[in-house]
Amino acid sequence: MSSDETPPEGMAGEPGTERVESSMVEYGIEDEPPLGRAAALGLQHYLTMVGANIAVPLILASAIGMPVGATAQLVGTFFVVSGVATLAQTTLGNRYPIVQGASFALLAPALAIVGVIASQPNPPSWEVMLRQLQGAIIVAALAETVIGYVGLVGWLKRYISPVSIAPTIALIGLALFNAPQIIDVNAQMAGAQQNWYLLGLTVLLIVGFSQYLSTVSTAFRLYPVLIGIVTAWGVAAVLSVVGVIGPNAYGYVDFSQVTSAPALTVPSPFQWGTPLFTPAYIVGMFAGFLASIFESFGDYHAVARLSGTGAPSAKRIDHGIGMEGLMSAFAGVMGTGNGSTSYSENVGAIGLTGVASRYVVQLGALFMLVVGFVGYVGGLVTTIPDPIVGGLFVAMFGQIVAVGLSNLKYVDLDSSRNIYVLGFSLFVGLAVPAYMGGVPDASVLQAGFADVPVLGVVLGTEVVAQTVYVVGGTGMAVGGLTAFVLDNTIPGSREERGLDEWSSLTEDEGAFESAWERLRQ
Repeated sequence: MSSDETPPEGMAGEPGTERVESSMVEYGIEDEPPLGRAAALGLQHYLTMVGANIAVPLILASAIGMPVGATAQLVGTFFVVSGVATLAQTTLGNRYPIVQGASFALLAPALAIVGVIASQPNPPSWEVMLRQLQGAIIVAALAETVIGYVGLVGWLKRYISPVSIAPTIALIGLALFNAPQIIDVNAQMAGAQQNWYLLGLTVLLIVGFSQYLSTVSTAFRLYPVLIGIVTAWGVAAVLSVVGVIGPNAYGYVDFSQVTSAPALTVPSPFQWGTPLFTPAYIVGMFAGFLASIFESFGDYHAVARLSGTGAPSAKRIDHGIGMEGLMSAFAGVMGTGNGSTSYSENVGAIGLTGVASRYVVQLGALFMLVVGFVGYVGGLVTTIPDPIVGGLFVAMFGQIVAVGLSNLKYVDLDSSRNIYVLGFSLFVGLAVPAYMGGVPDASVLQAGFADVPVLGVVLGTEVVAQTVYVVGGTGMAVGGLTAFVLDNTIPGSREERGLDEWSSLTEDEGAFESAWERLRQ
């Protein structure tokens, strides 16, 4: 534990944050493991999010037709932004041990914007497309910053009960089964070149180390993800070298990615040019930020529960959302074409390992910064095959679902209104995004809305269509909104909804001190 902060007896972390599930925690938020152990744990945290932080820029680069050299620069920029944003959030933001990085919620509107630009008679260059995304992200991110720091999300917290937060968090994990690494592996299972054994090996290793062998060795208890990934990675590398896995198969470890990588990449502000600001694109991107806010709200509660502390106060939530907005604006300035949000992958890692140390996450953030500037390291990380990353996701994402459902311990599950709210919101949170997945783009919705009698003039606008398309494609936003509305409109007592017991476990507003307040002391 840090030397300058000693929590009162019975407390964990900052004053006023009671540890509610201490048996789940190996290292609490304020704990500082020995440097060597902390560095390895930080690397483990980094590896759990590397799949998404590589997938997003690669998908975006492919969509805009970015050349190979520029793509490597873009990936390095994502790593640098992720490292800076994580350090900012863990020191100046909500101070939770949660990694910040690229957002899939923002990828959907980005691809929609690229699609609109590319459909023009004379499509502009990829640089112009990226500059349009930059402008949209910067403005939308500043709007998120205002939403956070004026206290809008924290104000809404008073109307949120465990009945609405449980499906919101659960849908974060349930939605992640669509992660590209898992989808790619499943698609390959039906083909001639199967690689299910790599995914299965990764799952077996991580589950085996974390659940069955955790009492055998401290290493297995603390580093199940790291050991599992490295072992499976090593097996894939050997099979690739001896020719069992061919160069065109998923699971192939291509070491040429390391040798061909630049020794040094130096991301810089406005490296692709001056941002462009188009109102329609800004509105579409803001819809993505709304979905991201819902996801982060659920992540904060999940991290608090897994860290063994009380539910986050309104003040802590507001500072977290505000900092995510600022760091997303920074991402726009750096030219990522995406923003910065909390990573659900690392929420699962905390649940799997019990390591919730802010210090560990900060060391992982420093590693991200190194990877962003040293091309060889980044090239090595990108050789991790998708089946292994997919296996990692399979082993961890269920933990997030379980954390969401664990909030139901505070509510009356014999109440028919609670059962209805939970079941309906979970189903809608899965069904609506599945429907949106079959809609080519927002223009289809816009045409349909325009046919609605009387209201078609308003509903048939591009702004409404883009917002519905992006938010509707995000399970935790759809399910969370549905649960929120039903829970606050269907009659039910505070005790029945779990508000009384949950409120007693929420940290005091004075428990969280902003960076400015800490400096003034």
